[in-house]
Amino acid sequence: MARTLDIACLQTRPMATMAEAIDEAIPMAKEAVDTGADMLFLPEYCGGLATDGPRVVPPSAREDRHEVLAALRDFAKQHRVWVNIGSIAVDAPDGKIINRGYMIDAAGEIFGHYDKIHLFDVALDEGHVYRESDCVQPGSVAANFETPLGSIGHVICYDLRFPGLFRDLARAGAEVLACPAAFTRTTGEAHWHVLNRARAIENTCFVVSACAVGPVAGGGESYGHSLIVDPWGVVLADGGTAPGVVHASLDLDLVGATSARIPSLNHGRDYTISTFRQKKDVA
Repeated sequence: MARTLDIACLQTRPMATMAEAIDEAIPMAKEAVDTGADMLFLPEYCGGLATDGPRVVPPSAREDRHEVLAALRDFAKQHRVWVNIGSIAVDAPDGKIINRGYMIDAAGEIFGHYDKIHLFDVALDEGHVYRESDCVQPGSVAANFETPLGSIGHVICYDLRFPGLFRDLARAGAEVLACPAAFTRTTGEAHWHVLNRARAIENTCFVVSACAVGPVAGGGESYGHSLIVDPWGVVLADGGTAPGVVHASLDLDLVGATSARIPSLNHGRDYTISTFRQKKDVA
């Protein structure tokens, strides 16, 4: 019998407050469940996002007091659905925040979490400078959620540019690589599709990337185009540039079948690098 996972990405807007974030996500989640989704995927900072110059300043709270986490746990329990919370801002002990993603099971319990490892510190041009590390404490542990519905590796946004992390999760058994994001419009237009397809192809896994869409309070804009990509690199669904629900049915048997065709995960070899330089002319 085929192993099928019906999923939905919730392409939400980056909202300035937790209350607005809840009002944005819950109706989409209800629509997704009503149309048969067994697992929901939300974007990075789906609990709220704002900027202050180069700094990200999302609304945050302690995990045990986080309104968005509580609302999504209640929804999962009420509707008996798994929910992958792309990330929310959780207070850290040192005064910073943690960019933390969660997997919530169908009983509303926290199945596991992932703290974003690679932080977005870039200068795209004079008007687009970002310093996530000014406010965010990085994680150091990768996360693979072995759920009854399938094995889900969780990364976040800028992690997409670090293929070794995806490779390690695929080798650990991930069938679906979830990359929730609030990708900027500038980088999204240039790199979003090709990076997501590359991560799927090179790891022979599904890639599910729920991405926020629209302006960010304080400045900036998220790209949207939530993507669901199969292990051969075929885009099964693209959320475009409007808020909404993006559906797909994943045949998880394709992961093993594709890997059998191109078993690159097992073909890695150790190597060293030799650097060859032109010799300077001898006088």
